[in-house]
Amino acid sequence: MTTVSDHQGERESAAEPDGSAELSGKTSRAGRNLPAAIAVGVALGAAILGSLFTVRYLFLGIIAAAIVVGTVELAAAFRRAAGIRVSLVPVLVGGQAMIWLTWPFGQQGAVTAFVVTVIGCLLWRLPSGADGYLRDVSASVFAAAYLPLFASFAAMLVLPEDGVGRVLSFMIVVVACDTGGYVAGVLRGRHPMAPKISPKKTWEGFAGSLSAGVIGGALSVTLLLDGHVWEGILFGAAVVLSATLGDLMESLLKRDLGIKDMGNTLPGHGGLMDRLDSLLPSAVVSWLLLSAFVPV
Repeated sequence: MTTVSDHQGERESAAEPDGSAELSGKTSRAGRNLPAAIAVGVALGAAILGSLFTVRYLFLGIIAAAIVVGTVELAAAFRRAAGIRVSLVPVLVGGQAMIWLTWPFGQQGAVTAFVVTVIGCLLWRLPSGADGYLRDVSASVFAAAYLPLFASFAAMLVLPEDGVGRVLSFMIVVVACDTGGYVAGVLRGRHPMAPKISPKKTWEGFAGSLSAGVIGGALSVTLLLDGHVWEGILFGAAVVLSATLGDLMESLLKRDLGIKDMGNTLPGHGGLMDRLDSLLPSAVVSWLLLSAFVPV
């Protein structure tokens, strides 16, 4: 689900005003190993498409595996950078329950599993005493909500009869958003969008994301889901906005922790969490809007 874009995030090139940024070896102007990034993106995309066009419920397995890796990365970053101890066992177990229970029970299954996970986090941390209890439990609940709960909305996209079209619409807009933002940011980026949070994120990159995302949304919703053009336009714009805000939120989180990347799982991309930042909130927005525009 990853593209050559870095979500206009920490490593997006804003194209220095004097045009002095240059390529160095295999590293692109966006500060990334572009061949590796493309290869990883193609491999992940192929795995997702393969699941959708064979046994579509395998898509839940891909989500579940990604959330395990992302949760471990996030917990390790918290522990390494700030000494925060996430209750990893209940978050991992509860996270899998949130995703897989969407299959028979939909959003009720995900929400119920989330509540049980929160209780599990509260109890798991008890033996370690009062020192840092609120801090650790808060981080654990945050991890449970930010990763598996949000990801369960991506899982719910594939459940209806037209679920493949819903997931493809979500993917198309995300890929269009990423690619449009990358190209516009590298070629035209001059004006920082949020200099105190992500200095290299530019308004030009956002405009590229918005333009490409709106086009992708209009085409996917009308052609794949028989929706109206205006619904596709709103869908595309909303996903771009949620993706941008998700990227900014993770950039702020990494700045607070004093780290650049959550991990190094994916060559050319950093950690898997660095790729999930915009996808997770966008999955929630996609499910809400597509459920309203194209009722099951």
